[in-house]
Amino acid sequence: MTVTAGTLRNLRHGRLPRHVTTSLQILILAAVYFGAAKLGLTQELPPSTISSPLLPPSGFALAALLLFGLRMCPGIAIGAFCANITADPSIPVALAITAGATLAPICAYLLLRRAGFHIEIQRLRDVLALIFVGALAGMMVGAVVGTGVLVLSGRLPASSFWPRWWVWWADDARGVLVVTPLLLVLRRVRLPRGVSALRWVEAWALAVATIAASLSVNVSAFLFMVFPCLIWAAFRFQLAGAAPCQLVISTLVMFALAHRTGAFAHRGAVLNVITYQAFNLATALTALLLSVIIAERNRTQQEIRQVCGQLAELVAELGPVETTHRKPAPPGTGGPSHIDDTNGAGTEAKLDPRTQTAERLGQARGSSRKSRTQRKNPGQR
Repeated sequence: MTVTAGTLRNLRHGRLPRHVTTSLQILILAAVYFGAAKLGLTQELPPSTISSPLLPPSGFALAALLLFGLRMCPGIAIGAFCANITADPSIPVALAITAGATLAPICAYLLLRRAGFHIEIQRLRDVLALIFVGALAGMMVGAVVGTGVLVLSGRLPASSFWPRWWVWWADDARGVLVVTPLLLVLRRVRLPRGVSALRWVEAWALAVATIAASLSVNVSAFLFMVFPCLIWAAFRFQLAGAAPCQLVISTLVMFALAHRTGAFAHRGAVLNVITYQAFNLATALTALLLSVIIAERNRTQQEIRQVCGQLAELVAELGPVETTHRKPAPPGTGGPSHIDDTNGAGTEAKLDPRTQTAERLGQARGSSRKSRTQRKNPGQR
């Protein structure tokens, strides 16, 4: 009866029950995972060809776990099973690979929680944990399980275990490095207000420069041309600008890898894959680390300005302290110096109330110490 009343109350206020919301989230995640796994480019990797996803689904899976918790695991499993069963009709093989694909983001999620990871990614330790714990360490599980199942089922020669494992692991790690930060940033991005037109022009100029630098990799061997754009985005827009730039660069450079043009024209297939994944790691380190360092510097400067403002307000509240002016005694009189009262009211100076209070407190403390001394030594006068 209580559940029914709560459900009716939620419907009355336009809110779906929690179990319905969770089910919809799981189905959406399964659909996104399946679509990301199927949207890929074919690469030649002897003795066969493989398809690397443009947006690896591991990034969506880990982001969903970080945002909604372990209740999203069924969505990962459903999406992975649908993607694998359509690629290989063998149900045991599809189930085994699905188990590995589900365990990888779960392991990464648990390791990140153990490391104290914050989904806001505003600290240097958060970026380091995401790169080395979430991407490089956590994604090994799925690659080992998936490649091992292919070898044990006879679909892959044992000699090709390590090259295929490397590509599998690198694709999953790329998803965590490229997709997960972008999704975590998008959840808290709001349309800026009061932004000058010059700022919008700079943002569009950055977008055009990033696309042009990424496409230049298809016709030249200069992979380093994209790094000035990443540095620009990190310095001026922090993670909100660096994460989309990194996604654009990784996706467009992958076309050059798939078609073996530009920087990937005169190398072997395995070396091309290694070069591409090392390039992704370098861009992730540049974009994420530099963005967080600049953000921490900006926060420190803001805190310093706030402290300075508070100190200025405190000094203004205290106000100036009135001082007294003593005139020296006339020569030969031998008398003490007298105090010049600005109102000519006598020899006592008008002291500030705070100064009088401080003197009275000092006298009270002195008499209190004297009385305590006399009580300890009653024979002394």
